[in-house]
Formats: sequence, structure tokens, C-alpha cells
Amino acid sequence: MDDQTYAVLSQPGVGFFTMILIGLIAGWIAERITESDHGLLTNLVVGIIGAFVGGKLAEWVNVPVFGFFRTLVAATVGAILVLWVWRAVRSR
Repeated sequence: MDDQTYAVLSQPGVGFFTMILIGLIAGWIAERITESDHGLLTNLVVGIIGAFVGGKLAEWVNVPVFGFFRTLVAATVGAILVLWVWRAVRSR
């Protein structure tokens, strides 16, 4: 496996199961902040998508994201943005 493939599959210092845990927590935090009402699976999906969005935003502004807490913050910010965009699209 080359370095580029490894970078897509995992954040440095964060494994697969930790990423699922971060996705659940980030989705739950985003749900509470946006006052939404979702289930566990939706929180997981929103959190994981938010982790990718937050990671790309952090990369765009040159903020390094590694480890549990930085990945959690990036995933939470990304999940909030995902829910905000989802609501904007859905309300039209």
C-alpha cells in the first residue's frame, strides 16, 4: 500500500475503530448544536462525512489534524457544516 492510499484510509494516529468512535461523537455533538433529532446510525454517517469535510477544510487553511482530539474537533466542525447544508438544501 502506498503513502497516498494510506492517507486516504486513516488519519495519522487514528485507527479504523477510533475513527468510527470519533464519527459517532462528532455526529452527536453536531446533532445537539444544530438542535436536530437523529438516530445513532445517522449520527455516525454525519460524523464520518463531517470528518472528511473537516479534514479538507483544515488542509485548506493549513491546520494540521492528527490524533484523537484534533480529529474530533475537525469532524465536529465538518458535521455541523454538513447538517447546515443539508437543512438549507432540504428547506428549498
